[in-house]
Amino acid sequence: MHETSTQTGNKWLKEILEGNNSRCCSMFRMEKDVFKRLCYDLETNYGLCASRRISATEMLAMFLFVLGGENSNKSTKERFQHSGKTISRKFEEVLQAVCKMAIDIIQPKDRDFKEVPTKLKNDDRYWPHFKDAIGAIDGTHVPVIVSTEDQIRFIGRKGIPTQNVMAACNFDMEFTFALAGWEGTAHDTRVFLYAIGTYELNFPKPPPGKYYLVDAGYPEKKGYLGPYKGATYHLPEFRRANGPSGYYEIYNYAHSSLRSVIERTFGVWKKRWKILRDMPSFSYKKQIQIVIATMALHNYIRCYSTSDHKFKKYDQMDVELEEEDGYGDEGEAENGVEKVGDEFLGTMEMVRNNIALSLIGGKN
Repeated sequence: MHETSTQTGNKWLKEILEGNNSRCCSMFRMEKDVFKRLCYDLETNYGLCASRRISATEMLAMFLFVLGGENSNKSTKERFQHSGKTISRKFEEVLQAVCKMAIDIIQPKDRDFKEVPTKLKNDDRYWPHFKDAIGAIDGTHVPVIVSTEDQIRFIGRKGIPTQNVMAACNFDMEFTFALAGWEGTAHDTRVFLYAIGTYELNFPKPPPGKYYLVDAGYPEKKGYLGPYKGATYHLPEFRRANGPSGYYEIYNYAHSSLRSVIERTFGVWKKRWKILRDMPSFSYKKQIQIVIATMALHNYIRCYSTSDHKFKKYDQMDVELEEEDGYGDEGEAENGVEKVGDEFLGTMEMVRNNIALSLIGGKN
């Protein structure tokens, strides 16, 4: 049995998709045109199938309703007028289709990184100093529901059970790589080394001469450029000190400002999908899949939306991030992993020094 209402889910959905865009954004976290295009793509390319009683459009709406709001199975049941069992089954079907899409959409548009990012080229704060940067890497934590006996492995620096999620993004705030599922006690460096060293994960490695921006918690390896350690680094610290001064701080300020794209990407992603802040008691496998699916949806909206207000807000380099958007692990890497560099350590130090000199020269 399901709850009764004078308005069926289909009727309510039709009203939203024919109404004001803001209502669709509120209910389903995306504009009407993006919703319709996503539904078409999932049906055409990723195996989403309507059933005799429920259209693919309604299936997708139920899925997004759960991801985007604090909506339980019970409230979704009331809203769409289907049984809890039906909603759970359709949620799973859409989840699998979106996870298939994630394979295609969470990756660089050009794995050779031949194109210079427009946002880099058009900003004289970073151009030409960081001309070979291809994106940024960091980790973030997402709350998880696990059994009592498993909780100790998942309670890290947040004080609650979390999974550690590593991601890379480009300068358009699109995820280009994602690895979810590591327990909250895992250090970012450990996850990073696993990600770049595991062939099956197909991490988009930087070509010769290119590099990702990383913070001080990551090891210095060829293709991964960090800040000067021991000098002021994070943007709030610079604000309190009235800006950078000196060779190291001028470089660190520019590096931190440009690398903040990954923090802003995490920020807009978490702000849109409330399920990431209050995960239901799904299986751990499904919780991992939800993280990846929401990242895929994040990229899809970024690609096809013309006026998404959340992206517009977080597009600002100096946007104030909420505490929950946070930073990854910083300082010393675990068990001396910080020393896991390679024979190219001097190369990255030279890159850093050259950028610092270029920045200093640009100010004179």
